Amino acid sequence: MKNKLKLAIPKGSLQESTINLFVNAGFEISTISRSYYLSFDDPEIEAVLIRAQEIPRYVELGVFDAGISGKDWILENRAKVMEICELCYAKHGLKPVKIVLAVPEKSKITSVKDLEGKIIATELVNLTKDYLKKYKVTCNVEFSWGATEIKASCNLVDAIVEITETGTTIASHGLKIIDVIMESTPRFFVNRKAWNDSWKKEKMQKIALLLEGALNASKKVGLKMNAQEKDIPEILKKLPAIKKPTISPLSAKGWYALETIIDRKEAKEIIPELKKLGASGIVEYNINKLVY
Repeated sequence: MKNKLKLAIPKGSLQESTINLFVNAGFEISTISRSYYLSFDDPEIEAVLIRAQEIPRYVELGVFDAGISGKDWILENRAKVMEICELCYAKHGLKPVKIVLAVPEKSKITSVKDLEGKIIATELVNLTKDYLKKYKVTCNVEFSWGATEIKASCNLVDAIVEITETGTTIASHGLKIIDVIMESTPRFFVNRKAWNDSWKKEKMQKIALLLEGALNASKKVGLKMNAQEKDIPEILKKLPAIKKPTISPLSAKGWYALETIIDRKEAKEIIPELKKLGASGIVEYNINKLVY
C-alpha cells in the first residue's frame, strides 16, 4: 500500500492503557504473542511497541512517523518533534504522573540546595541535570537501569529522581518526596517530515481527534430523564451541561424528556437530587466519544 502511517506505541507501563485508548477511539487491535507488532483494523496504520523512553528519538529520526510517549521522555531525549495533542492518562487513571526528587526518610537533605556534591540516581539524566542547573547545584547524576528506589533506600546514592503516579512505591521503600520537578502526560507527536506530508498530516489529525474524543468521553456520562413542565426550572439548576440540556416534548401533555452530559464522578450525587425534584425514568449511560 502506498500510504502507510508508522506509529510507535509505548511498551511497558503505558502499554495497556494506550491500547485501550485506541480501542475506545474505535480501532480494533490484535497482538501476537511475543511480537512487538500490533495489528490494527486500519490497513493504513503500521504500529510497533517500543519502550516509551526511546520513542521520541526514533520519531525525531524518522524511523516512525509519529508516536506516543510522556512529555518527560521528549525532554529527556532533547527530541525535536511536533506535539499534535496532549493525552492526559496514566497506567491507573486519567491524571498526570509526577517526576519527583526523593531521599531516604531519615536523610538530612530537605531541599535541592542540600544536594551539592551528592549522588543522584535516575533514568532521566538530562532532565535532572536541567533541574539542578536551574538551582545552580552541582552533583553527580548517575544513570539507573531500574529499581531506582532501592538504591536510595540502601544508601547507595543520596537521592533519586523518579516517575510516580501515586507515590506509593516510593513510600514503600522508606523514601520521602522533597520536590516535584514536573508533571508529565503522554503526548501524540510527529516528526517534521511526516507532518509536511499532506496525507500523513490529515491521517494523524483524524487519529488525534478520535483519541481526544475517547479520553473526553471516559470522564463523562450521558443522562436522560423525563419531567413535568412545572419541575423543569428546578431540575435545570441541578444539571451541569457542556452547553444546555436538550429538552423534547413527550406524547403525554405537560411532560418532557431531558438529556445532557455530566462528569462521571458527579452522577452519584446528582441522580438522587433529580429524583427528589420530580425527574423520573432517569437513565445514566456511557458515551464512546466526546468531541468539543
